[in-house]
Amino acid sequence: MSAGSAILAAARSPGAALLRLRRGAPAAAPFRIPGLGVGPGCRRIAMAAAADSGAPAPADPLPKGADSFFRTVISNMEKVYLNRNPTAKTILELIRSYDGDHICYDHLAFRTFGVNGYGINSLADFFIDFGYLPREELRFPAKKLRAIWFSPPTNDGYTGTGVYGPLPRIFISELLVDELTAQSQEIIHKYIKTSGKGNKHAAVASISGELTWEKPIYSDFEVLSRESEYAAWTLVNGYALNHATIATHCLESDIRSINKFNKFVEDNGFKLNSEGGILKVSPDGLLQQSSTVADSSLFTFADGIIESVPRSYIEFAERLLLPQFKDLQDEEVKEHHRRDGFEVGNADKIFESTSKDQLTRRSA
Repeated sequence: MSAGSAILAAARSPGAALLRLRRGAPAAAPFRIPGLGVGPGCRRIAMAAAADSGAPAPADPLPKGADSFFRTVISNMEKVYLNRNPTAKTILELIRSYDGDHICYDHLAFRTFGVNGYGINSLADFFIDFGYLPREELRFPAKKLRAIWFSPPTNDGYTGTGVYGPLPRIFISELLVDELTAQSQEIIHKYIKTSGKGNKHAAVASISGELTWEKPIYSDFEVLSRESEYAAWTLVNGYALNHATIATHCLESDIRSINKFNKFVEDNGFKLNSEGGILKVSPDGLLQQSSTVADSSLFTFADGIIESVPRSYIEFAERLLLPQFKDLQDEEVKEHHRRDGFEVGNADKIFESTSKDQLTRRSA
């Protein structure tokens, strides 16, 4: 095995990569995704765990024009998301009224169909063009999913909040369509064929809130729902933002602790995803996450049937200090001193925020 192949294999191993993060060792260099170009503009960014280990310093921020354009794009993605998901909009307003305007996004997440160019690559190209780098692959065999998360350009020097604050990580997942039953595969392929080259314009679809394929009929949605709720969600939501995640440790009041934050959300009448417990904690204890149950809205299918479908949700994450930085004073702490990356066990349960079981619990 060549050195390049060894780096690729290591980067794609969730267990190995996460072990490096837990031990505070440098993470593997960015890896290449087949069919995804990483050009000279996509420079290496130092990982959080490597902050004090002699790794290269973070790259410069995006040029002002590129930065402004990129933030306008993700701002429009956010607008579609907030217009469709009143829970997320209300929670953001509650946080601002309680804590002030200190909201930072930990990551933004998207779902895709992993077939014929409509998977991770279809959205990743856009983010990579603006300085993001692929960091790690995660696998979810029971759900027939894979995901890759991407690190942003340097986040030093930003004083804004939300999409105008530190740039978020990006988490893109895809359904392994070839592992589904023949019937489900046939349905997905049927709609993909109506999209033309829509996969080349996934970011445009996300900011417009439109499907790149024709509107589905209800019976197809039902068939997919029985095998894969992820597939059914993607069929009716397409490239829309699946969830945004608030970094609770960036807040300034008592709700910067995720346990107090969860109580704050529940006290205001919102139900949190209970799969595996309200709080999802990584084995090292340094990544703690929770999420609301997804909103639903009425959807008019192509055959005229109007039914409620799941939309999106909002997630919350607290990244604790890595052991080697535990003695830093609060004013000294930067994001790169905290636990980076993602955790398969946590993410697997967060996916359930759009499941029928959780949606039923929400309406109870």
